[in-house]
Formats: sequence, structure tokens, C-alpha cells
Amino acid sequence: MEDTLIKYTDVTICQQELSVLENVDLDLKKGELVYLIGKVGSGKTSLLKTFYGELEIASGNAEVMGYDMCKIKRKHIPQLRRKLGIVFQDFQLLTDRSVYENLEFVLRATGWKHKGEMKDRIEEVLKQVGMNNKGYKLPNELSGGEQQRIVIARAILNSPDIILADEPTGNLDVETGKAIAELLYNLTKDGTLVVMTTHNLQLLEQYPGRVFRCENHQIVEEIN
Repeated sequence: MEDTLIKYTDVTICQQELSVLENVDLDLKKGELVYLIGKVGSGKTSLLKTFYGELEIASGNAEVMGYDMCKIKRKHIPQLRRKLGIVFQDFQLLTDRSVYENLEFVLRATGWKHKGEMKDRIEEVLKQVGMNNKGYKLPNELSGGEQQRIVIARAILNSPDIILADEPTGNLDVETGKAIAELLYNLTKDGTLVVMTTHNLQLLEQYPGRVFRCENHQIVEEIN
């Protein structure tokens, strides 16, 4: 189906030759909110890493936005990643640059050249994440929740079809975490597929989506 963005069939994922997940079957579509839950070390992050080519597929069939992840060449991985937005738990912002410069850096790296267009896009995403008056600040002048909003702004700069979020609320207090989850939830309304690993099971009730549990080297969809 053309709405399918991630399609995995009988996939095995290994870390340092040890099997992490086996028999993985996924069919994830546009506009879905997908939660990956399970204990630390159960394979959630490893699975995410295979979506953006950080970790190779050991066996099976795996497709992400038309890219065959079993055969993808190293030189094509940057092209794939430009179509993805990745939200890391530890932010990974450039600490010596302002928020605006962090976002401008990403646009330049992905081929934007016109200064006016870059300025308009940066202002647009900062407004979208509720940070339109913080562009001049350095990351260390922001709270954890504010930094995570900037990370989401960075992830959506190029209007990706898929957002991958690894424990985006893990280092945040409850209220701030809820606001970040709501931000990600709202992105699905525009057709973005959001895949989020989380230990915060309250989010699953507040922002319903598909839930996959990783345990015992398997991934199983939980049906309510």
C-alpha cells in the first residue's frame, strides 16, 4: 500500500552478533502514532536504529520509504535520513550556537541556500513548537523541555514523512513530558508517521496510538 512507510517482514536484528529481535513484522503507515515499549535492553532503540540505517538488518525483508534496508548502500543513507526526523533523548544540539544557528546549520547541510527562505522556515517551525521567541538563545540557556522542543523543531525542518523519537520525554518532568508528547501527537494529524520509544505508559492513554511491546527477542502489537 502506498500509505505504508515502514514495512518489515520476518526481520532479525542483531547487536554485536547477538540477536536482539527476531521475526519482526511491521506495517507502519502515514499519520500513525506508534509506541515501542519494553524493558531497557529489549531492542526498542536497536529497532529505531535500523529505520535510519545506523544498524544493519541481519536477515528478512525491510523497507523504509522505498529504500531496501537490507541492501542500502552507505552512500544512500544520507538521502534516507533527510526524509526522516530524529529526536534524541540527549538533545545533541550544538552548544556553541544559538537555537536559530542550530536550525540554520541543518538547513544548509540539507541543501537550502536562500537566506530568506531559511529564515521563514526556521520561524515557522519555532512557532509550531511554541518557541518563536527563543531563537537567539544558546541551548544551555534553555530548560530541558525547551531544548526538547528545539530538537523537535530541528526534526521537522524538512517536513519529513517519519519522525523517530527515542525516549523523548525520558529526562523531563511529567507536565513537560506531556507537552512534548502532545506536540508529537499533533504531527500525525498532518500525515506524519511518529514512532516513539517510551517508558511512560500514561502517554499511551492520553495520546492513543498503536503499541508494540519488545520482550523475549520478539515484538508484539498490543491490541486494546
